[in-house]
Amino acid sequence: MILATTRTGSGTPLFLIHGMGSASTIWKGIAPALTSRFEAITVDLPGHGKTPYDPGQAMDPASLADLLVTNMDRMGIDQAHFVGNSLGGWVGLELASRHPTRVLTFTGLAPAGLLLTPYTKINPITAQSRQIAVFTHSIQSYLLKFMWAKRIGFASSTPKWRELPYEYALDAALAMGRSKGYYPAWNAMLYRRFDTPIDPTIPLTVVFGDTDNTLPVATCQERSLVPPHTRWIVLPNCGHAPQWDCPEDVVRIICETAAQR
Repeated sequence: MILATTRTGSGTPLFLIHGMGSASTIWKGIAPALTSRFEAITVDLPGHGKTPYDPGQAMDPASLADLLVTNMDRMGIDQAHFVGNSLGGWVGLELASRHPTRVLTFTGLAPAGLLLTPYTKINPITAQSRQIAVFTHSIQSYLLKFMWAKRIGFASSTPKWRELPYEYALDAALAMGRSKGYYPAWNAMLYRRFDTPIDPTIPLTVVFGDTDNTLPVATCQERSLVPPHTRWIVLPNCGHAPQWDCPEDVVRIICETAAQR
């Protein structure tokens, strides 16, 4: 399966992998700052953004990692740095575990998969967000002009929802509403967590916000599931999308991690 990608900048390739129900538009705030050093490559996962959903494509994080490597081969890329948010973070961890020769470094932004106990059913709160996005899809450009609508859509994701640019909010709402891969990805994560070894020579950084309500610290930020050499960073006043809430910090952290290889 061919994934929709955009390639900008020059230098060593750096893949940016979005989360479940999101799309490559989530990286608008930091991609321009990365292109002076890297060839920034944004990816739309199956059933997200501009990549169509294929019922024959397995949607679990390990299979998505394998799919990314297949697309790297198609693009003529042997090795790259990787950055992933949420589900994309879990995919990045699987990449580092399953394909260590292809991964130079990995930076996980609120990566999923670091669970004490795997989910056995879809989270009703996130399912409700998807239903709202689908139901309001045709009027989101109007609704998000109102602060109350913005609060409903984003207050649980970011403590800085009031400052979230209208363009980013609309991109995220439209991506969620159009995401045919949302429930397949959710179902594919049930009864799973990330718990496989990663080569200690691959530099790893994990970043969580101190107010991540999507993957809370009590249940979804288990440090023992990543290698001991992982740099673990907690950003203040930051939610589930550090690239939104702390873009300058995130760019700095990505560059620091990449500089180790």
